[in-house]
Amino acid sequence: MSTPYDQDIEELLALYRRQREEAAETRRRINEVTGTATAPRQAVKVTVGAQGDVTAIEFPTGAYRRMAPKELADALLATIREARAEALEKVAELTSLALPPGVKVADLLRGEVDPAAILPDDPAMPDTVRDYIDNGLPEGAARRT
Repeated sequence: MSTPYDQDIEELLALYRRQREEAAETRRRINEVTGTATAPRQAVKVTVGAQGDVTAIEFPTGAYRRMAPKELADALLATIREARAEALEKVAELTSLALPPGVKVADLLRGEVDPAAILPDDPAMPDTVRDYIDNGLPEGAARRT
């Protein structure tokens, strides 16, 4: 025998499953993100992954040979920062629709926002389900057997 809450509960479970699948797909797409930047005069080219890890460093031309060590180091660091910013922007584009208003993915990734703070203490649900959770079955309602 069913209760008046069965349909609401099934809808919540279906929503949860869809959100879980969407989260897995978003994670897969994030893992594929790269950011690439090239320094002026093509002295150095850097590619990073979604987490900002350097995955490739190239020297497309011989321009680096004419640079002082400090100049080359500065160019390399600036190019890494630029590639990371590009990767972060791509990740933000993938995830911005899934975040609450006012929450930026870049702030989450930099650790400036506590993920627990943006999620409600109680999940969203129809009032009938909330009442059932808080108070149980109404007096005289049929129980499932």
